[in-house]
Amino acid sequence: MLVLLDNGHGGLINANPQTAGRRSHKLPNGARLFEGEFNRAIVNGIIQELTFLNIPYVNVCPEIRDVTLQTRVKRANAYRRVKNVFFISIHSNAGGGRGSEFFTSVGRTKSDPIANIFAQEFVSEFPDRRLRTDLSDGMLGKEKNFYVLRKTAMPAVLTENFFFDNREEVKSILMTREGRQKVIDFHVKAIVRVKEEIFLEAPVLLN
Repeated sequence: MLVLLDNGHGGLINANPQTAGRRSHKLPNGARLFEGEFNRAIVNGIIQELTFLNIPYVNVCPEIRDVTLQTRVKRANAYRRVKNVFFISIHSNAGGGRGSEFFTSVGRTKSDPIANIFAQEFVSEFPDRRLRTDLSDGMLGKEKNFYVLRKTAMPAVLTENFFFDNREEVKSILMTREGRQKVIDFHVKAIVRVKEEIFLEAPVLLN
């Protein structure tokens, strides 16, 4: 199995955010979360764990600058002929809500059971937090025509990890070591399950 990882938006260069607007309110200590930095921190943590588990991966957006969606998809689709490949785009949400949600493209696709696994592992890691879902199709994931989900040539899931405009979630999860590690952990556990349950490859040993 090959995991294609995508950290959404741009990060920080010389402390300057590369994507406008994707930031939290200031915390009491003056710090604030920038979504692009958070996304990269989560992807880097996933990369470390996949390395220890000997699960192949490609970071399709290693740059700190904001790379276009078209370029991200083009890079992912270069692996379209690889057996057992799937794409994950990592984000944090905005819009005044709370909790996390997991998106696939519209309609029944091979991405749906993968998103279901990610949602299940989120609930396992954060049992007291809200899973934002749409059960109309019997799956825990939600459907949206996001470009990176529509245009990728392999199963693809976009994860929205809490809300960076929710002060409580920023303070207690998104800007804490423990919270970020739990976000990394549920992604890694989901990836392992996808390997074993969707692609039917040999089990790996989790630490």
